[in-house]
Amino acid sequence: MAFSPIIPVSGLAGWNYLKTTLDSQSEIFNRSPEIQRDVDYFTENIGNVETLDDLMSDRQLLRVALGAFGLSDEINKGAFVRKVLEEGTADSSSFAVRLNNSDYLDMANMFAVGDDGQLSISADQAAEITRGYQDEAFEVELGEVDNSMRLALNFTREIEELANDGLSENAGWFKAMASVPMRTVLEGAFNLPESFSALDVDRQKDILSDKANDLFGGKTIDVFKDPEVIETAVSRYLLREQIESGPSALTPGFAALSLLGGGLGSAGITNLLLSNA
Repeated sequence: MAFSPIIPVSGLAGWNYLKTTLDSQSEIFNRSPEIQRDVDYFTENIGNVETLDDLMSDRQLLRVALGAFGLSDEINKGAFVRKVLEEGTADSSSFAVRLNNSDYLDMANMFAVGDDGQLSISADQAAEITRGYQDEAFEVELGEVDNSMRLALNFTREIEELANDGLSENAGWFKAMASVPMRTVLEGAFNLPESFSALDVDRQKDILSDKANDLFGGKTIDVFKDPEVIETAVSRYLLREQIESGPSALTPGFAALSLLGGGLGSAGITNLLLSNA
């Protein structure tokens, strides 16, 4: 990649910096040659796709399609991906439904394949897919710099979408638990021990529901419709991460933190770093 996201300091300070510079960093990242090339290719060629075979036979189209749903690592699992898309989500016994993987479910819903193998993606859907690809690609690169920031950013997007899906208490929490970013941030925000994941899933759901009620005044995932609740959860997660790791000279961005403390200021270092991107 031509541009690597910049996080000059970890923890809450790094999160605040990322939020302030996210639009500009994303814009620079999306202009990276590889990202631009993939987006242009997908936009120009997805209209020619008429069948699932057409999609599966074009690796560049498939890379964007998978990447949009956080499934870039699945690019070499052609038979697996095909089975997910062929069977769709309408039947409760379909492969995608039985997988209970929210990313694959979302992809299967987007790429709805007909009984005859026909596939059609509208211009609006294509735009949504390319935006998702850009967002996911940025988050992957962000994770190379600071994985807690990647999880926090992914969480803010996924939990907002989930909270507005109108799901029941059980369905909402089970879907959150199936997502690594949502589960990780929630466990940190609720200060849950490592042994939590070993509990029966119904017990896990009850604990998450009770914790949400204690902290945010609601037992369903709907409490995350409030942006302030999302921000509080992220802050609690990052604070726990910061306490557990502790700053040191080896902490990513430690030198930049020293500069910030020395009077250069966040605006100054932002301009300096982005001007060199």
